Amino acid sequence: MGIGGGIALLVIGAILAFGVSDVIEGVDLSVIGYICMGAGALALVLVLALSSRRSRTAHSEVVVERHDDRLPPPAV
Repeated sequence: MGIGGGIALLVIGAILAFGVSDVIEGVDLSVIGYICMGAGALALVLVLALSSRRSRTAHSEVVVERHDDRLPPPAV
């Protein structure tokens, strides 16, 4: 989902929870807003935790040299 998706869920949830005053029968828009804000916050925390773990990994380069004595040395 990424950082953008988490922020989008937070914004949509805040609009539904605090900005919308419409009434839909059988649906509480403020609860849906709070659920979206919670999902957005959880997504942001997970993205930040996983990206910080990824940046702490060590990378190493392996160089393999093979010598074949049957071939003549390269001409200069």
